[in-house]
Amino acid sequence: TSNNRISKKVHEQMQTVKPYIRQSHYCFMSLAPHSPFHSFHVPLTEAVDPVDLEDYLITHPLTMDSGPLRDLLEFPPDDIEVVYSPRECRTLVSKDKNYLKYSVFNRYHKLGTGFNPNTLDKQKERQKGLPKQIFESDEAPDGNSYQDEQDDLKRRSMSIDDTPRGSWACSIFDLKNSLPDALLPNLLDRTPNEEIDHQNDDQRKSNRHKELFALHPAPDEEEPIERLCVPEVPKEHFGQRLLVKCLSLKFEIEIEPIFASLALYDVKEKKKISENFYFDLNSEQMKGMLRPHVPPAAITTLARSAIFSITYPSQDVFLVIKLEKVLQQGDIGECAEPYMIFKEADAAKNKEKLEKLKSQAEQFCQRLGKYRMPFAWTAIHLMNIVSSAGSLERDSTEVEIGTGERTTSGDETCNLTSFRPATLTVTNFFKQEGDRLSDEDLYKFLADMRRPSSVLRRLRPITAQLKIDISPAPENPHYCLTPELLQVKLYPDSRVRPTREILEFPARDVYIPNTTYRNLLYVYPQSLNFANRQGSARNITVKVQFMYGEDPSNAMPVIFGKSSCPEFSKEAYTAVVYHNRSPDFHEEIKIKLPATLTDHHHLLFTFYHVSCQQKQNTPLETPVGYTWIPMLQNGRLKTGQFCLPVSLEKPPQAYSVLSPEVPLPGMKWVDNHKGVFNVEVVAVSSIHTQDPYLDKFFALVHALDEHMFPVRIGDMRIMENNLENELKSSISALNSSQLEPVVRFLHLLLDKLILLVVRPPVIAGQIVNLGQASFEAMASIINRLHKNLEGNQDQHGRNNLLTSYIYYVFRPGGLGGSVHYATMARSAVRPASLNLNRSRSLSNSNPDISGTPTSPDDEVRSIIGSKGHCHCCCINIYYFAYPHCSPYFSCVVLPFFTWIVLQANVGTRTNFGFESWVVCSGSVREAALQQAWFFFELMVKSMVHHLYFADKLDAPRKNRFPERFMDDICALVSTIANDIVSRFQKVMAKMIERLNTSLAFFLNDLLSIMDRGFVFSLIKACYKQVSSKLYSLPNPSILVSLRLDFLRIICSHEHYVTLNLPCSLLTPPASPSPSVSSATSQSSGFSTNVQDQKIANMFELSVPFRQQHYLAGLVLTELAVILDPDAEGLFGLHKKVINMVHNLLSSHDSDPRYSDPQVKARVAMLYLPLIGVIMETVPQLYDFTETHNQRGRPSCVTVDDYESEGGSMISQTVAMAIAGTSVPQLTRPSSFLLTSTSGRQHSTFSAESSRSLLICLLWVLRNADESVLQKWFTDLSVLQLNRLLDLLYLCVSCFEYKGKKVFERMNSLTFKKSKDMRAKLEEAILGSIGARQEMVRRSRGAFGSQENLRWRKDMTHWRQNTEKLDKSRAEIEHEALIDGNLATEANLIILDTLEIVVQTVSVTESKESILGGVLKVLLHSMACNQSALYLQHCFATQRALVSKFPELLFEEETEQCADLCLRLLRHCSSSISTIRSHASASLYLLMRQNFEIGNNFARVKMQVTMSLSSLVGTSQNFNEEFLRRSLKTILTYAEEDLELRETTFPDQVQDLVFNLHMILSDTVKMKEHQEDPEMLIDLMYRIAKGYQTSPDLRLTWLQNMAGKHSERSNHAESAQCLVHSAALVAEYLSMLEDRKYLPVGCVTFQNISSNVLEESAVSDDVVSPDEEGICSGKYFTEAGLVGLLEQAAASFSMAGMYEAVNEVYKVLIPIHEANRDAKKLSTIHGKLQEAFSKIVHQDGKRMFGTYFRVGFYGTKFGDLDEQEFVYKEPAITKLAEISHRLEGFYGERFGEDVVEVIKDSNPVDKCKLDPNKAYIQITYVEPYFDTYEMKDRITYFDKNYNLRRFMYCTPFTLDGRAHGELHEQFKRKTILTTSHAFPYIKTRINVSHKEEIILTPIEVAIEDMQKKTQELAFATHQDPADPKMLQMVLQGSVGTTVNQGPLEVAQVFLSEIPNDPKLFRHHNKLRLCFKDFTKRCEDALRKNKSLIGPDQKEYQRELERNYHRLKEALQPLINRKIPQLYKAVLDSFSRMSLRKMDI
Repeated sequence: TSNNRISKKVHEQMQTVKPYIRQSHYCFMSLAPHSPFHSFHVPLTEAVDPVDLEDYLITHPLTMDSGPLRDLLEFPPDDIEVVYSPRECRTLVSKDKNYLKYSVFNRYHKLGTGFNPNTLDKQKERQKGLPKQIFESDEAPDGNSYQDEQDDLKRRSMSIDDTPRGSWACSIFDLKNSLPDALLPNLLDRTPNEEIDHQNDDQRKSNRHKELFALHPAPDEEEPIERLCVPEVPKEHFGQRLLVKCLSLKFEIEIEPIFASLALYDVKEKKKISENFYFDLNSEQMKGMLRPHVPPAAITTLARSAIFSITYPSQDVFLVIKLEKVLQQGDIGECAEPYMIFKEADAAKNKEKLEKLKSQAEQFCQRLGKYRMPFAWTAIHLMNIVSSAGSLERDSTEVEIGTGERTTSGDETCNLTSFRPATLTVTNFFKQEGDRLSDEDLYKFLADMRRPSSVLRRLRPITAQLKIDISPAPENPHYCLTPELLQVKLYPDSRVRPTREILEFPARDVYIPNTTYRNLLYVYPQSLNFANRQGSARNITVKVQFMYGEDPSNAMPVIFGKSSCPEFSKEAYTAVVYHNRSPDFHEEIKIKLPATLTDHHHLLFTFYHVSCQQKQNTPLETPVGYTWIPMLQNGRLKTGQFCLPVSLEKPPQAYSVLSPEVPLPGMKWVDNHKGVFNVEVVAVSSIHTQDPYLDKFFALVHALDEHMFPVRIGDMRIMENNLENELKSSISALNSSQLEPVVRFLHLLLDKLILLVVRPPVIAGQIVNLGQASFEAMASIINRLHKNLEGNQDQHGRNNLLTSYIYYVFRPGGLGGSVHYATMARSAVRPASLNLNRSRSLSNSNPDISGTPTSPDDEVRSIIGSKGHCHCCCINIYYFAYPHCSPYFSCVVLPFFTWIVLQANVGTRTNFGFESWVVCSGSVREAALQQAWFFFELMVKSMVHHLYFADKLDAPRKNRFPERFMDDICALVSTIANDIVSRFQKVMAKMIERLNTSLAFFLNDLLSIMDRGFVFSLIKACYKQVSSKLYSLPNPSILVSLRLDFLRIICSHEHYVTLNLPCSLLTPPASPSPSVSSATSQSSGFSTNVQDQKIANMFELSVPFRQQHYLAGLVLTELAVILDPDAEGLFGLHKKVINMVHNLLSSHDSDPRYSDPQVKARVAMLYLPLIGVIMETVPQLYDFTETHNQRGRPSCVTVDDYESEGGSMISQTVAMAIAGTSVPQLTRPSSFLLTSTSGRQHSTFSAESSRSLLICLLWVLRNADESVLQKWFTDLSVLQLNRLLDLLYLCVSCFEYKGKKVFERMNSLTFKKSKDMRAKLEEAILGSIGARQEMVRRSRGAFGSQENLRWRKDMTHWRQNTEKLDKSRAEIEHEALIDGNLATEANLIILDTLEIVVQTVSVTESKESILGGVLKVLLHSMACNQSALYLQHCFATQRALVSKFPELLFEEETEQCADLCLRLLRHCSSSISTIRSHASASLYLLMRQNFEIGNNFARVKMQVTMSLSSLVGTSQNFNEEFLRRSLKTILTYAEEDLELRETTFPDQVQDLVFNLHMILSDTVKMKEHQEDPEMLIDLMYRIAKGYQTSPDLRLTWLQNMAGKHSERSNHAESAQCLVHSAALVAEYLSMLEDRKYLPVGCVTFQNISSNVLEESAVSDDVVSPDEEGICSGKYFTEAGLVGLLEQAAASFSMAGMYEAVNEVYKVLIPIHEANRDAKKLSTIHGKLQEAFSKIVHQDGKRMFGTYFRVGFYGTKFGDLDEQEFVYKEPAITKLAEISHRLEGFYGERFGEDVVEVIKDSNPVDKCKLDPNKAYIQITYVEPYFDTYEMKDRITYFDKNYNLRRFMYCTPFTLDGRAHGELHEQFKRKTILTTSHAFPYIKTRINVSHKEEIILTPIEVAIEDMQKKTQELAFATHQDPADPKMLQMVLQGSVGTTVNQGPLEVAQVFLSEIPNDPKLFRHHNKLRLCFKDFTKRCEDALRKNKSLIGPDQKEYQRELERNYHRLKEALQPLINRKIPQLYKAVLDSFSRMSLRKMDI
């Protein structure tokens, strides 16, 4: 048969594409004992052969019967089930229950990551019940009580004792009386270490949070690729719904009933967008007038509220209200007149007239009650109401609308779901005009209404009051009727007045498949032209009837009633326009179409003349014409616009099958048979497609179904023998059909096409193959949907309509009814005969005419089984599945799909026996590939149904499907993989992405239903194809990215863990049989048998690991390959691959199936190699430690040349030079240096990726079995263990708690971009990461001080600061709570791991060298912001570590000892008592252990003292009260320690504690001055001076000062502190060792600063550097010196003092030259070049500082009284600024009314001051140089560096005023000398010397004129010229008419020769000055002339005139010389300058 033929051919063709697939697919690697693992190695870039999972499970049964581990072994029994889910039915009446079900197959719990996203809500749920972690940073004092204490201190005396020491005795007294913290029990007992470890372990493990990932936000990614949503259930379409309630209608006069209707119109589309809603608001009295004409009303016609649906709301929608009244004599104008002229108020006055009108109306109602006439109309612009009603507050708005309603236009989108309900009162109606009733006229009126000058406004309105309510429709309103008048659910009482749902006619197409039965016809009579008809026909009405035969009694009661009438009637009349022979109509007649139509159904129109006047013998109505429309034409429903001829006489017999256009013999027609009646017929039907192509297809398929021949289609009769060709052509013609009907009938269409593919029909006894044609049609329909309905797709491009079709509607079992189809079974053995039995009916009800759920039709029931036309088959929307008829769908679709897909590879060389297959075009193949997902999902559903109906769901997987079928799947997968690999770079990239995900989802599905080993082999085949391609690609990242997507989707399988065989142990080759016992051991996940295994196999991506844990192996392999720094071009995929791993672990973490710790350990086992992979990446991880900044410590400048390779040891030692600590916390631990021996630059991962990786690492460490970890650690080398410790070190920084304050700050301000911004930028530039993603990431803003994380918006608790800036208090609290718990848990995991490492060392008794690393991590964690809970455990671990390895600290890791002291001390001053208790206990034990080693604990003593100094100097929120308590606690331990009571230990402790207490007392003073930076620095300066004999401490304090300066951006001062530190170190180094290249003590540094010599105060006899504990700090080394100098250079550079940078490097260069350190030298010279080029570029733009003299007067200032200082302030500080600062500061301290600023700079007389006040005198001073100095101070830098002398001027007159006339104006110059040169290590320096010079008035004049002349010269010669500046100076010189201008000066001093010969010289000098001045003026004028434009010519002339005037006036004065001056000798001359010296 042709069928077998096809099958064979397909198979032949497939053989060509899978030569190698077969071999690889079935070579499963069986893990039998003899398997030679060790003999080969598969590189990570290749996939290994998977284990045959089904075999493995059979051969390795688990012995346990139940328990959590048992469930990991196999999929659950109910993994897949087929369920029939009920279909929702809105209405109360429903049909056969079977049609109300969908067939859906469910996979297990949907627990895979695809369906189970970790949403924000889930995350919140998992975070419930978290304990609040206590952090010291959050507990800091709130400032109130603390502040009071501070204020109190401030008000005390300000004096400082000369020495920084207080009284020793009182200090001890204070300490003895203070209280200790609680002592730790049993601290002093000698408990064995094992027991301590055990206790610590138990305490650490108790009450831990189960899920780590619940505390960590998901990484930020777009919608995860594996996410699939369950499609929406197909349901009826509604737009936005609007509820309109009509409340009342009242006119000025009430004389007759008025009838109203409402409808929506869209002006822009010119379309009526809803059917009419008729309502009746007449009073009972008015209704009574019509009683004889109106039968009793059905309740359904009494509705007064309606629900309108609007799919496309716009600004163009109007609600139009039309009114009609009973027909009466007279035209509309006459009838409306009374309504316009009578007013309700005048009712009494017009009583008679009204009575008359009322009686007339009664007569008309009696006679003409069944006819209507148009009356009035109005319209409401809907969007105005909605927008003016505003948004959601739900009280209603009153809006009054008259005719003048002005409407807005514009295309804003409109939302009808959330506006405030509005009550409208419409007051004006327009009367209808008989000749303007058509819809066209209405649209013109509506458009006109939107204009400001509406014509309608000029019309006289009919005043009335119509009240309506408009509101958004409720979700499920009660008492609702559908457009078919069916009751919608929740209809408690049928007697209640209903609400009508009004059918929408959407303005544009709506693409939603039919799901309910609807079959309505709307008839719109439009116009009639009887102008040329003879006879009287003027008041015309049209009667419309729906007939099923020709007899008048055959009218059907299917016309819906309007208002207050029966539900259905047999006829409808149009309204009459009085005396109009060519009326327009505006009626809508709604008809319920019968389900089955015959040729005899037709619409009959009868035209009547109605006589309005009652005349004798005149009938009420006279028929004046007839016409009709047959409903079916050639089997199709006839709809559309008609222009019909009208016959004058009744139509003849059998007229109904003909059209009135046919000229029937002997009939008379109006106007010679021309078309005179226009009518439109519209159908809204889910039965009639109204598309010729669909109609034809369904008709032919129906004929095939019913076996009825011949078939009539159009004018053709199709016989059975040409049915095949017709069918084929109709299938291919489906492409031409309109999209909207295709979508409406989509479910049915796809069912029919699939049926034709699956079962070839039998036509005339032959099996006919329509499979390919149908398949192609399907592919093209699906593609059309994809292209045209893009908004309707999910992220994978799956169209929602199609997904819901497959999910709910498609039933492989129930596709066919009683059809003649050959069933095509594809089993291994082919059936000899085909099943051709012609069973007529498979079901008791014919599925092709199923009564649809909502059809109330009795007819439909009667029709079932009838042989109607194709329309019957269209009713079938859903099928019922027939279990006994289960076509093996996939077996049939698969070859088609595969064949189509193979076309490209094979070509069309094989003849398939019929041409259509051969000519299959590439476009069909493309279409099929484009939408491969559709066919895959169809196949999967059919496979499941097959298994279900064949009862094979429980069968072994290997026997479920025949081998041929599996071959086909192989071929298909292989070909598609090949497509992906070969075409991914082409234009089709988007399609290939989709194809890739479709294939992955398909394989994911297959894992649930097929042999899983077989599916693994398919995965391997895909991998193989990708790998082979990758080798040849220059840029592999796109393909690898596709592979990641592929893998991620497969791994989202809900049984991913089970698929990885987590319970199998990797059997070593030697073992004779697989070890089962280890799996059964319940005590731990692993038993002693683990020892038999090569533990490395579990931790490395070994071949056995990758085979057995197949998917996990692939995931980790991808991770390892992509993160490999040598991987070319994969940098951009880091984030992607890390997210995949993160996502998997996160889903395991939250999966309830794995909550048992034993199970979790098994799951973690699948990821053990992750630890190794991450260890490999250490050099690339983002360095969180770099940005990490110690709490309470200034953030210091990072060493500039710290390279990403780890820099050199020096930069680490330096990095902390400023922070005053000895921990290199700004750099990585030194072991990082091991990683970059190659020196190649790695691209660093982003902070976010690194964080995700590290959280994954912690998860594995936390959940893996400890014994396994320990064994592995034992196998690791020291280098590898160190690397692991580096990782943990990084983790500590990465998960450090940010602090609540940070969250609050983030909430209120956008952050300064921190330096990791720079790192990100570099990453974007250096790496190949997409710059676009990077920009996106940056644009979201920086995150805290640590990273630029852009957290996932819907999932995290850390939302970005740019998103919403006003989080509630609770949210901030919650964020801090989560972050605190994450930090605590992460650090506890790190602590657990450290403990395992320490145990490893203890067990192996080797590798002690790594203990230093352990300690480093511990110390680092103590330095970070930690919770009290963690610190308790941390201190416990630290104590245990020190007690196990005491010599470690005191002999090897001496620097770490210093660190530990600092950390412990810091925590001893914690505000939380538990932390203090533990810290003091640790500190005490540290001293005790140090003592026990050598009867002395000098080392700890020294370190603790230095630490305290450093702590005190830098910590802002340091509280000495808490530290005092801890000191007391330590004393108490010493007193209670019985063992050591007899030794010197207690005394030594006491000494130390008292000494510490003294330092503390110093700091109390510093506390007082915390707010006064100058005073604080002075104090620190004095404390440092006090340590002159203790170099280590002096150095510490110098660094404290540097830190303080850096904090305040005083970089020059900071640099000076560092230079002083370096000088101090140099001084000591020169004592210790004599090296030529080292500086010789301080002297070397003189060039940098003259102040440095004070460091040489230390000499040999003061202190010897060799003493234990002296100069032992790390800075007292060559490297330390270098570090300090580098840091100093960096600070000078930041201060802009580049010349000083050069001086610093002059000291450094010899050292590096001696060490031959070329690299450092190159860096230095680079820096020097940079410095010098900056000097060049910034010439003229540099600014260093502004200086002020500040004098303090008054006893309030304590020892500042009568002190004078020079203050250095930042450049361009104004006098007002410093004045304001100091006044504010001291005002706050002493009270504002007490402080007074002296405004002048005159000498202060103490006697005149108020003793109760504090006076400050501030004067601006300038650096002062003697003339001889000026030759050395040339540059700006020279004039602003090493400054000791300053000057200020004070003007005065002899009588005490400051200013007077020129001849009496004196000036005092004051010159101050300071004790040190600026810049110094502080910003204010005492004035040590003062001298004054007094200038006489003529000298003042000389100075002024010189200054003016200089200004002129400067402005003239400025380059480039500055005309504005020049003109300003000129104006002040020549254009001046002001007093004391140059002229006046000359007139005062030069007009006559002075009497006193002593003044001759001054007179002459001034005269020469003027000469020079006039010369300069002339130059300036000339220069100005050359610069000005024509517009300034006049101005120039004015200046020149002024100049000449000035010159003339000056001429005689300048020329007068003093003859005496030219005498030879003038011995007697002596200068009258008064000098006053004051020292």
